Amino acid sequence: MRDKISQLFCLQKNACKNNSTDNNRGHNVSTKATTNGTMCANGAPGTEGPEAPETDASGTGRMRKPLERNGSTQNHVVHLERRLGLFSGVALIVGTMIGSGIFVSPSGLLVRTGSVGVSFIIWLACGVLSLLGALAYAELGTMNTSSGAEWAYFMDAYGPAPAFLFSWYAVEAFVTECDPPRGVVKMVALVAIVMILFVNCYSVNLGMAVQNVFTAAKLVAVVVVICGGAYKLMQGNTQHLSNAFNGPMPNVGSIATAFYTGLWAYDGWNNLNYVTEEIKNPSKNLPRSIIIGIPLVTLCYALINISYLAAMSPQEMIESEAVAVTFGNRILGVLAWLMPLSVTISTFGSANGTLFAAGRLCFAASREGHLLDILSYVHVRRLTPAPGLIFHSLIASAMVLHGTIDSLIDFFSFTAWIFYGGAMLALIVMRYTKPNYPRPYKVPIIIPVVVLVISVYLVAAPIFETPRIEYLYAMIFIFAGLIFYVPFVKLGMTPRFMNKVTLFFQLLLEVVPTSSMAMFE
Repeated sequence: MRDKISQLFCLQKNACKNNSTDNNRGHNVSTKATTNGTMCANGAPGTEGPEAPETDASGTGRMRKPLERNGSTQNHVVHLERRLGLFSGVALIVGTMIGSGIFVSPSGLLVRTGSVGVSFIIWLACGVLSLLGALAYAELGTMNTSSGAEWAYFMDAYGPAPAFLFSWYAVEAFVTECDPPRGVVKMVALVAIVMILFVNCYSVNLGMAVQNVFTAAKLVAVVVVICGGAYKLMQGNTQHLSNAFNGPMPNVGSIATAFYTGLWAYDGWNNLNYVTEEIKNPSKNLPRSIIIGIPLVTLCYALINISYLAAMSPQEMIESEAVAVTFGNRILGVLAWLMPLSVTISTFGSANGTLFAAGRLCFAASREGHLLDILSYVHVRRLTPAPGLIFHSLIASAMVLHGTIDSLIDFFSFTAWIFYGGAMLALIVMRYTKPNYPRPYKVPIIIPVVVLVISVYLVAAPIFETPRIEYLYAMIFIFAGLIFYVPFVKLGMTPRFMNKVTLFFQLLLEVVPTSSMAMFE
């Protein structure tokens, strides 16, 4: 076993030598030591690495520390490299947000609102809310370029306990978007998860290439649906749109649960923040990707719903098991097979983006000791967070085997908006507690305030309007994380066998910690 460990670390040490000379990834820059012993490109910290300590601008002369957590940086032997540009950032947002829902069951809002007009307004409102939330996240993500999104922001604003509770919840919350029946289709879903896992473990570049291609393909499918709807509208099929607001107005609780349905379709607007460490020039590409991606998705959703209503009635949409397939049968004729193919492509692309982001949350939280150490390790040659990706794939597989995710939508939305609101509050808190930290991108304070108020409404309204035991279960589940936080994180208790488990998986997966430079010095 000692020989295997030495061999594994030699691979890592050779990677260090390659990085310091010609850096096989194409970063041909010289390095020199700084006063604190770290290595910085061209002798100075650049925009790609963590912020260097500076004098506090308040005039006290104290040195302030960077917000980034200890972890993967360009200074370590093995690290996650910055490979995501603007196009890949947009593809990750759009490709993750547009899943199978808009093609298969966009009628959920019609069922909950009872009105075409109100459902259309909620579709647009969900897009606006997602954009506002994402813009606030852009400030948080450029202020702290560590991966992990909400987990990193909670660490900065509130400390380790709330951050741990988020990671405890989010490990279960990241699910692939699928609604499988029993038998063969479940096996197909498991095969898809294994394929996505292999792609993302093999190479970050391959994973993003798959994401880019599948996002482009699903946008082509969106264009096909929109063009078909435009054709029907030019034929004068506007009867289902002309009486859009006929019907009873929904109550306050129904509007909140309708928002849950709509926001489920928009979920993924914050996924780029989970991979901030791998974005090239994040201070620019993170907000640009958000500003391009989310309005594009909102426009697509609005035009797709109009196209559906140009080809079928609201009742037909509600009764259809796959709205896009019904639409294709009526509009595309012999090319109707394009719609089932589009659903498959869209689902696969969304699942790929979800796993890509989810693995980084595990990676970031584990570095701080909030999850198993092995989940923060990176493959010594491929530089992918393989253990975190495998862990989330196992969870997704368990959910596929368990059944459908229909019953999880309200649970997920309820708990998700607790943490989204927490992130908005974190931004507001840090405007006062950390006023002198650099903010390359800064939103008007009214934006996080508005999103915070709406998140409180989305959490509270269903509880008061239609109390359900599931909401209590959700809160119990979140705070049950304290049972594990106190002994294993706060008190630092670790079972003796965990070191052997970590070593076993480290040798099996050929992974190493990103902060292991000290092993060779």
